[in-house]
Amino acid sequence: MKLEHWTCDAGGDSVAVLNVPAALHRSRTFDIDVSLEVKAAATEPHPWHELVFEIDGRRQWGRRIDSHCPADGLDYHCRLTVESDQELRLRAIAQTQGARIHRLVIEATEVV
Repeated sequence: MKLEHWTCDAGGDSVAVLNVPAALHRSRTFDIDVSLEVKAAATEPHPWHELVFEIDGRRQWGRRIDSHCPADGLDYHCRLTVESDQELRLRAIAQTQGARIHRLVIEATEVV
């Protein structure tokens, strides 16, 4: 059996959505990784960046921190079991002030 790997690379957009279709007749466990990279402007007095992560429309995690020049980021990791015949919708939302989004990525890697 080949393990599944799903990725959504939103680039510099502020929202990334990853839909993992249901698998018939088997449950699956995924390592979920969310990564936000930002570039902060040295001229801004108090730059910050924020990452919110949702699973199936429910907020799972969120954090806002000060951005450090020239680059900074936030990462989130969790492990999730998805029952058979169940699809999965993952969404990451980034916000910034005094910084710009460089990259926003969600990855779901099936584990044994």
